[in-house]
Amino acid sequence: MRRQLMVILLVGVLAGCTQEPDPRGVGRDEVLLQVMASGRADTRPDEARFTAGVQTIAGSAAAASAGNNEAMNKVIAALEALGVKRDDVQTRQITLSRIDYGADKGRFQANNMVEVRMRDIDKAGAAIAATTEAGANVLSGPNMAVADPEAANRSAYAQAYKAARARADTYAEAAGMKVARVLAIRDTGMEQGPSPYYDAVTESAAAAPQVAAPPLRPGMNASQVQVHADFALAAK
Repeated sequence: MRRQLMVILLVGVLAGCTQEPDPRGVGRDEVLLQVMASGRADTRPDEARFTAGVQTIAGSAAAASAGNNEAMNKVIAALEALGVKRDDVQTRQITLSRIDYGADKGRFQANNMVEVRMRDIDKAGAAIAATTEAGANVLSGPNMAVADPEAANRSAYAQAYKAARARADTYAEAAGMKVARVLAIRDTGMEQGPSPYYDAVTESAAAAPQVAAPPLRPGMNASQVQVHADFALAAK
């Protein structure tokens, strides 16, 4: 009975010495350090997107719609003549409405807008000019973008982690410790910098016999990523 009691007491002592593991991943003699850092990538755009459309006003809904369709078909034909593929032209908006105010009150207005993706960025200016010459009188863009942003931002991710690790090493050195382990790395997303913008809404320009391609400068797109990293610090 006495021996059995001693065994029970020994088990109780061992159970009391057992410590639940820290859910954050740090060991008993370690210190948790949480760091946030950012990285930046500057990438030259390799594609351009712009929106082109036709606005038509006529005395009846049928006339406005028919005139708009005719003009829009010419715009799309002009893009195809430049080698723009069908999959790179997407209809974004079609509207037909009665005008209830102004000089055109009682007439009808038809609108058709398409988004154009230029995979050859050097032809973006020519495409804008071609759509205007073909009859487009509503134009916005272009949005200079990178076709594969994930690949373009890999250097930013690497910079962000290296900055986080360098900061952790600095904290550890100041505290007389060392970075023992990397516990977690969390990606907090990407911030995209502003893109250049070109805008033209002129019926007189559309009516010109020839329209010069506007000067476009792709520039550089800046993107910034942030990471949160957890480190376990231990004594040296």
